Amino acid sequence: MTYLTGAVAAVPTANKDKYNDHVTAAWPLFKSYGATRMVENWGADVPKGKVTDFYGAVQAKEDETIVFSWIEWPDKATADASWGKMQDDPAMKDLPEMPFDGSRMVFGGFAPVYEAGTREGAGYYQGFLLAVPEKNKAPYAEMAHEGWKMFEKGGALGMIENWGEDVPHGKTTDFYRATKAEKGEVPVFSWTAWPDRATCDAAAKAMEAEMSDMDMSDMPFDGMRMMWAGFEPLFDSATKA
Repeated sequence: MTYLTGAVAAVPTANKDKYNDHVTAAWPLFKSYGATRMVENWGADVPKGKVTDFYGAVQAKEDETIVFSWIEWPDKATADASWGKMQDDPAMKDLPEMPFDGSRMVFGGFAPVYEAGTREGAGYYQGFLLAVPEKNKAPYAEMAHEGWKMFEKGGALGMIENWGEDVPHGKTTDFYRATKAEKGEVPVFSWTAWPDRATCDAAAKAMEAEMSDMDMSDMPFDGMRMMWAGFEPLFDSATKA
């Protein structure tokens, strides 16, 4: 079963090219450890939130841009084994220096709880972070299915919702603090793939009008703590030769 390592980081905007060079150099190593795909997305429309947002998640500074990324693995065992290999691999020392503060990056291991459509050919992504009560896993997947009907109607290519399975607590930042997770809640890392930003923005306006009269009180999570933003693909191993 597909397993993902999801991450959010704050990268100095001036270091965009250096960041791209870093991940481009890192991909062959991850691939040698068994990874099947790596996608890095650069913040294009990242709003400030009242309760949570991506900036607060990684303690971003004014001159930094949010990056939303993931590595796909065939299964959790392969992902877990890769981190041990990485620590002992001398090739890691030959990678370009990390052009951002890694101590503020949030990351974790996730397994898909709902998936629809395709993840190929996306020109724009909407990324989401939230915390869902563990007992509401099934209702959340059901809600995701209903949500996909609206996204697909609006022109979305695909959607995937990933349930936290191995999400560590960090010293400076982590997914729990990012989403203000309460006891018994699980971080969820998800995204919707779109052909381009214009399609996404048009769909968002249409869905906002369609949902204006909907009763949201029975949602299986606290929507006030959910954060979302728009991202443009910076690196996708699936499009590299």
